[in-house]
Amino acid sequence: MEMYQVEAPHINGKFLYYAFIAGGNQILQNQVEINRINVFPVNDKDTGTNLASTVRSVIDNIKPHKSYKTTVNNIADAALNGARGNSGVIFAQFLHGMSRETENKPVITLPEFAESVNKSIPYIYDAIANPVEGTMLTVIKEWSDFLNSKKESVNDFKSVIIDSVAVLEKSLAETTLKLKALNKSGFVDAGAKGFVLFIKGIIDFIINRNIRTLAVVQNESISLIHTEELSDEEITHRFCTEAVIRNLKTSKAELQAVLSKNGESVVVAGSETICRIHVHTNRPAELFHQLKDMGTITFQKVDDMVRQQEAVTRRKWNIALVTDSTCDLSQELIDFFQIHVVPINLNFGESHYLDKVTIQPDQFYDLLETHAEFPKTSQINEQAFTNLYSHLASHYDAVIAVHLTSQFSGTYANSLKAGQRISKEFNKPVHVIDSKNLSGALGLLVLKAARNIEAGEPLESIVGSLEKDVSQSKIFVSVRNLKSMIRGGRVSKPKGFIASALGLNPVISMDKNGKSLLFGKTFSQAASLNKIYSHIRKLSDGKSVWNYIILHAHNPEGARQAGEKMAEITGMKPVSVVNISPVIGMHAGNGAIAVSLMFNS
Repeated sequence: MEMYQVEAPHINGKFLYYAFIAGGNQILQNQVEINRINVFPVNDKDTGTNLASTVRSVIDNIKPHKSYKTTVNNIADAALNGARGNSGVIFAQFLHGMSRETENKPVITLPEFAESVNKSIPYIYDAIANPVEGTMLTVIKEWSDFLNSKKESVNDFKSVIIDSVAVLEKSLAETTLKLKALNKSGFVDAGAKGFVLFIKGIIDFIINRNIRTLAVVQNESISLIHTEELSDEEITHRFCTEAVIRNLKTSKAELQAVLSKNGESVVVAGSETICRIHVHTNRPAELFHQLKDMGTITFQKVDDMVRQQEAVTRRKWNIALVTDSTCDLSQELIDFFQIHVVPINLNFGESHYLDKVTIQPDQFYDLLETHAEFPKTSQINEQAFTNLYSHLASHYDAVIAVHLTSQFSGTYANSLKAGQRISKEFNKPVHVIDSKNLSGALGLLVLKAARNIEAGEPLESIVGSLEKDVSQSKIFVSVRNLKSMIRGGRVSKPKGFIASALGLNPVISMDKNGKSLLFGKTFSQAASLNKIYSHIRKLSDGKSVWNYIILHAHNPEGARQAGEKMAEITGMKPVSVVNISPVIGMHAGNGAIAVSLMFNS
C-alpha cells in the first residue's frame, strides 16, 4: 500500500484522486442533512442530492493516475459531465477553473495549489448570471484567501489544510447572516455546507490515510436521497433545466444572456469547447429551440419542480404513478393525477432532446422534414429511474410504473431493475408493468390506474387490474404516407417504393406480445380509417368501451373528424385528443391519425 507523505512539499495525482473520493464520500454520507437545510435559491430540498450526483459522476468515471495535471483534468471533466443542480454546476465550475489554472506538471507544491484555487474564483463568478454572496461562492473564496495567505510562509499541506477548517466553519456560519432566506430559516447555506464537508473529508484522509475504505466507496452504488421537508411556497419557474453543449458557436456571455431571458438561477460552467448550463425556466422546449444553433447539445436534463414539490407537500394519494413520455395523455390529466412522466431521449444527429419536454411536436415535425439525418431514440437509463424512485419512495407508500412495450425499448427493463433495487433499499413496493403497447393505449392503462388510485383501491387490486387490462387496450394507426417508415428503416426502400407507387396506406396495430402488426392496407388514408372504424365496431360487439383517445401527428383536423366518427360508434366523447409523442410520430410520420381504446374487462 502506497503511503503519501503529505507533509512533503509536493502532491501527485494519486493523492488528489483519493482526497477527492474522501471529500466526495462526506457529501454522499451527509446528503440528507444537506437536503434538509436547502432553502436557497429554491426551497426544493435537493442540494445534497445534486452534489452527491456530481461527485458520484467523478467517482464512477475516473481512475487513479500519478500525474496531478492529468488527474485534476479528469476530475473536472467528469464533474462537468455529471453535474446536477445549481450547487453541483457551481462546484463543477470550481474544479474546471482549477484544472485550467494548473500547469502541466506531475506534482505540484502548496503555493501552486493555492494559486490554482485562487485563479478558479473568477471562473465561478463569471459562470453565474447573478452571483449572490452568502453562498458556496463566498465560502470557497474565503477558503482560497486563507490558502494564499499561507502559501509563502508554510509548505506543509497537512497543517495548512487542517488549519483552514476554522476559516471554513466561520464563513459557513456567516452565510446565515448574509441571506434573508437563510436568516429566516436559521440554516446555513446548503451548498456551502456541502463544500465544507467535502474539505473535511479530505482532511480525514490526510490524517488517517484510509485508502482501503475509499476503494470500497469507489465501487459502491448509491441512491440519491431526498428528504421529507419542503415548504409549499409558489414555484415561479417550473423546470430545473440543464444541458451539456459542445463546440459553442457563440460566447459564454451571449449564452448566459439567452438563458437569463428565459428564466432564473442561470449558471454557465466550462468552456466554449464543452460547457454545462443550468437554468430554472417555464419553457424548456422554447429555450432549446433558441439554443439549437448555438452549439451541439449532447445532454439534457429537466426536473419538474412542481411535481417534486407535490410529492412532498401536496400529494393527493399515497401511491405514486410513473410512466414514460410515449404515454399520450393530455397534460391536464397528467397534472390532475400528479403522474410522473419520464422523457425518452431523442437525437437528431449529435443534437439531444427530451421527448415532449425540450422538443414539442411542432418543432419536431419541422426538424423531421428539414434535418438531413433521421432521428434516433434511446432508452431511459437505469440511473434516471433509480433517482426518481428513491425520491418517490421517500414520500409515498408505493410506486406503480407502466411503460411502453418492452419489444420497442429497454426502458421497461431499466425501470424494472431500478424498481427492484429501490424496493429492497426502502422496503416499499415498486411495481413495474410492461404495457405491451404504446401511445394512447399506454395512456389509457395509466389513466385506469390513476382512477383506481383516486378511488382508494388497494395496491394489489390496482396492479392486478392493470395486468388484466393490458390485453384490453388497443391502438390502430392510420399512416398517411410511408416516408418516415422508409427513412427510419421500418419499411425497406424497395418495398417502400412499390407501396408508395401504388398509393398504399398501411394500418399499424400491436399484437398480444407488444410487437407491431400490419393490420391492413388501403389506397387512401380515408379508406384506412374506415377499416379501423369497421374493426372497432366488430370488437365492440358484446363488449363495452371503457374509454378512448384520439391521436394525431400534426393533423388536428383529421383528429377532429376521427373524434366525431368514434363518438358515433361508442356514444362517448374521447377522454383526450392529443398530438402524438414525437418518439411515436417519428415512425408514424406527419399526418398520421390513431385511435386508442380500452374495453371493460
